[in-house]
Amino acid sequence: MSVAAIINYYHQNTLRSILAVALFVRLLAAIFSAGYGFHDDHFITVEVAQSWIDGTNRDNWLPTNTNHAVPSGHSLTYPGILYGVLLTCEKIGIYDPAIKMLIVRLLHALFSMLVVYFGYKIIKELYDEKSAAFAGWLLALFWFIPMLSVRNLVEVVCVPFLMWGVWVIVKNKENKLFQFLWAGLIIGLAFSIRFQTSTFIAGLGLVILIQKKFTHTVLFGIGVVISICALQGGVDFAIWGKPFAEFLEYSNYNLQHANDYWTGPWYNYILLTAGLLIPPISLFVIFGLFRNWKKHLIILLPILAFFIFHSTFPNKQERFIFPVLPFIIMLGSAGWLEFYHQSTFWKKHRKLYKASWIFFITLNAILLFALSLSSSKKNRVDAMRFLAHKESISCLVIEDSNHDEAVSMPKFYLEKQWPQMYEITSVLSAQQFSEKLKTDSLCKPQYVLFMEEKKLDERVLMFRESFPNITYETTIEPSFLDKVMHWLNPVNVNQTTVIYKIN
Repeated sequence: MSVAAIINYYHQNTLRSILAVALFVRLLAAIFSAGYGFHDDHFITVEVAQSWIDGTNRDNWLPTNTNHAVPSGHSLTYPGILYGVLLTCEKIGIYDPAIKMLIVRLLHALFSMLVVYFGYKIIKELYDEKSAAFAGWLLALFWFIPMLSVRNLVEVVCVPFLMWGVWVIVKNKENKLFQFLWAGLIIGLAFSIRFQTSTFIAGLGLVILIQKKFTHTVLFGIGVVISICALQGGVDFAIWGKPFAEFLEYSNYNLQHANDYWTGPWYNYILLTAGLLIPPISLFVIFGLFRNWKKHLIILLPILAFFIFHSTFPNKQERFIFPVLPFIIMLGSAGWLEFYHQSTFWKKHRKLYKASWIFFITLNAILLFALSLSSSKKNRVDAMRFLAHKESISCLVIEDSNHDEAVSMPKFYLEKQWPQMYEITSVLSAQQFSEKLKTDSLCKPQYVLFMEEKKLDERVLMFRESFPNITYETTIEPSFLDKVMHWLNPVNVNQTTVIYKIN
C-alpha cells in the first residue's frame, strides 16, 4: 500500500485508525508490561480476589464462621469482578498466575479502548473532527496511558464509565429525559469502582442544574442513585447485612487517618499534572483547558470539583488524580488547538512551536516504549514465581534490614501457597527474630529473601549467626524500568532479590 493510499485511508477512517494504533500499543503493554506498578493495583485487587478462590480470605475482607471480620473500607465490586475472571480461568484449566494476569491485562486493554473512543466522540461533538483527531491521538499514545490501562488500578478502571456517561450527555442535543437517566446509571458504576469519583459525578450534576435543567438533573441523580444502590448497596447488604457498609467504613477511615499518609501542598497536583503531561506542551494543554471554558463546562466543572477536593484533602498520593487526566488531556488539547489556529504570536514563532512538539514527541516516544515494554516490580514477582515450584512452603523470611519496613511480596504468584511472611528490618535483627521464633513457637521458615544488594555480605553473615545452615539458591534482578525508577527516586524500592534456602 502506497503512502498516499494510507493517508487517504486515514482521512476517510480517522477514528478507526486511531483505535487500531491505540489497541496495538495496549496489546503490547498487556503482553510485555507484566508485574504491577503500585501496592494498590495488586494487593487490594488481584491478591484479594485469588485468596477468595483459594479460601484464605486475605486480610479478612469477607466475614466467615471463623472470624469476626468488619468492613475493610474497600469497594468489593472490582475485586469481585477479578474474582470472576480468575475463577473462570481455573474452571477452564488455567492455573499459572502469569497466564491469568496476561488474560486480565488483555481484558483491561480492550476495556480501556472506550476512553479513546468516547474521548474522540466528545471532542468531535464539542469542537470539530480535527480537534477530535488531535485529542484521540494523545489519548491513544500518551506515554503513561497504555501502561496504566492494563493495570488493576481502580483509579484507571473507573475512567471508561465516566467517559461513557459524559458522552451520553454531550451527544444528547435534544435533551431527551431518558438519556440523562441512562447517563446517571452508567456513571454511577464508576462510583462503585472508585468512591472518590463522587466529586466528579456531583460536579456533572451541578452543571446540568446550572443549565436550568431541573428535571434532567433529577433524572440524572436518580440514575446515579439507582446504580449505586443496586451495585454498591446491594453487594454490601448481601455480605454485611447493611447497605454501604464499605463506603461508610472508607469515609470513617479517611477522616481519622487523613494525615497518616503523604500530605503535600495544595498545589501538588497542579505540579504533578504539569510534569506528567511534559512541559512545555503541558502548559499548552492547561491553557487550552480554561481558554474556552463555556464550551466544555459540562466536563470542566467536574474536573475542577475533583481536582479541588483532592488538592484540599491532606492525603495526596499521585494515583488519586488519574481519573481526570484523560479529560484534561482531551479538553486541553482541543482548546489549545482552537487557540493556536487564531494566534498571531505562534504564526510568527513556528520554529519554537515545532521544536516544542519535537521535544514532546521524542520524550513521549521514549517513555511510551520504556513503560509499555518493560515489567514493573519484576524482582518481587519473579522471586515468588521461583519459589512457587518449591513444595509446601509454610513460612518465608523477608530480610530487608536496610529499611524500617520490609516490602510486601505478591503471594499470588506462589500458585495457591499462602505462607506466613516474617520480616527482618532495621528495627528487628536476625538474632532477635531467631529468639522470637523460639519463644513464640512460630513456624520454621524454609527460605530467606534478601532484598537489595547493599551490605549484602554483611547481612548474610549476620543471618548465618542465627541460622547457620543456609544455602544460596538464586539471584533475581529488577527490570530495566525498575532500575531507572529507583535511580530517579530511591523511594521506589525496586531491589535485587537474593534467595537462600534455610536447611
